[in-house]
This record gives sequence, structure tokens and C-alpha cells, in this order.
Amino acid sequence: MSLPQKKYYRQRAHSNPLSDHSVEYPIRPDDMDWSSHYPSVIKSFEQQPSNDEESSVSNKRPKLENQLIEFVDIGCGYGGLLVALSPLFPDKLMLGMELRVKVLDYVLDRICALREQHSGQYTNISCLRTNAMKYLPNYFHKGQLSKMFFLYPDPHFKKAKHKWRIINKQLLAEYAYLLRVDGLVYTCTDVLDLHQWMCSCFEQFPLFERINNDDPVIKNDPCIEHVIGSTEEGKKVERNKGDKYLAVFRRIEDPIITKSSSNS
Repeated sequence: MSLPQKKYYRQRAHSNPLSDHSVEYPIRPDDMDWSSHYPSVIKSFEQQPSNDEESSVSNKRPKLENQLIEFVDIGCGYGGLLVALSPLFPDKLMLGMELRVKVLDYVLDRICALREQHSGQYTNISCLRTNAMKYLPNYFHKGQLSKMFFLYPDPHFKKAKHKWRIINKQLLAEYAYLLRVDGLVYTCTDVLDLHQWMCSCFEQFPLFERINNDDPVIKNDPCIEHVIGSTEEGKKVERNKGDKYLAVFRRIEDPIITKSSSNS
């Protein structure tokens, strides 16, 4: 099976996240069956053992012994980051989220072809169509994620459209809820104004702290080079000799909870 060609999957560069897209999503994380995305890793609901007590509550609730997704690429585009990170973290499940239908089809076909060409590899990555600005908590449990990626997002230059930006003060509460303590958020863009906006949002939010780019945590992080250059947008910026602005933020303990614990 050959790799798909992008020319057959072209679509608009961005999609309006506030439109009423026809998107199927689970009511809660426990209702999501991930077996079709990671068939060699996760059992389907029907394959999982159950007992009478569990069946009386719900005969479709999945067992939590299944491996959980830890890395999420929001607006994953053509899947460059997922493909690059898959062999680096073979024991981590990664998911790309994409709103554009044709782009999603390309990523799924690409993963299918890679799995066929490289037996036993790329089984830990997948992609689905959803609107991350609306339904992210429907897919993941509190503190489930260890890494979130927001790479070259739509800058929405007009001030009236800033509410469309995937990084904003309202959505950071959801990201903090889904990220475990010490989890990381990676952002990268070629638009300085957007970079400053994203940094400002994170720095004003009490549950995140920025990691300096020359910190050993960043310098020794194998994700960084792929965050900067593995996506299609990153490669385009490289070809055009444009600037790239990287920022990484760490999810920290709630200072109010920490203070209360120390006083008790």
C-alpha cells in the first residue's frame, strides 16, 4: 500500500471552529471506544471482560485497564508530528484532532499505509474529526494527558476573531483540567503577534508556568525539533526562511490547594 498524495486531499487552510459542524462525539470519556483507532493496543467494548455488577450499571462502559491516550496534537493538519513522534514514544498513545474532513482522510490513509509498510509500527497513533474548542473534555479524563501540542494554529488576525483562537483564557481552564501536573503544552508559530498572545494567556493563568527555551528540560526534549519542523506548516516556514516562535508551558499544582495542604 503506497502513501497517499496530498494533492488529492487539499482543502482550505483553516476552518471556522465556531460553526455548527456535524461532529459525532461521546457524552463522556468512558463512552468512547478507541479500539478502531488502536486495534492492536485497545480491546473493543465487546472484547472486554465484564461481571454482573458492572453489567447492571452499563454493559458498554470500558475497562480502565486499557491504555489511555497521553499525547494530543490539536489541529494536527497532515499528521507530520504524529508520524515523527510515533517511533520515539512507542509506548505512548497519541491522537491528532482535525476539523477538516479531507485532511483527516489523508492522515488516516497515511497511518494505514505506514502500518502496512512497517509491520508492528505506527500502531500508537491515530486521528479523528472533532472540534477541540467545544468537545475536548468529552474525550479525556481529568489529568489524563501528559503532552498537548498547538502548532502553527490559525492566527485569526482581526481583533473580532480573536475569540476563535485555539489558545485563549477561557479554554486554558479545560487544558489545565485535562493535563496532569508536570504535563507540558507546546506552542509554535511563525506569527509574532500570535506567539505573544499565547504566551500572555498562559503566563496570566495560575496553573501554567513557562519553561525557558534554554532550560535543560527543553534542550533535552526529543519533541522539540519535531515541534518546530515536522509539520507541513513548519516545513513551509523553513522553505520561506521565516521565523519560528517556540514556547513550552508546564502544568503546575494548584497554588490554592498546595497552600491549603501546607497549612493543615
